Amino acid sequence: MQEHRFQIGQTVYFTSRPIGHMVANSTYEVVKLLPSDGADYQYRIKNANEAFERVARESQLEFSR
Repeated sequence: MQEHRFQIGQTVYFTSRPIGHMVANSTYEVVKLLPSDGADYQYRIKNANEAFERVARESQLEFSR
């Protein structure tokens, strides 16, 4: 199986649809690499403007430019 595409400390764009209080298309920092859910690697990500962390699938993230 391939390795994680993103690394801890890297800034990424979270591109999922907005649900509730999600800040879609915002930048997040990768704070933890999580195991695959069988189809996609997962990551714990944090936005500086939010008091909590999120879990996102690799397919929901893009490299920050």
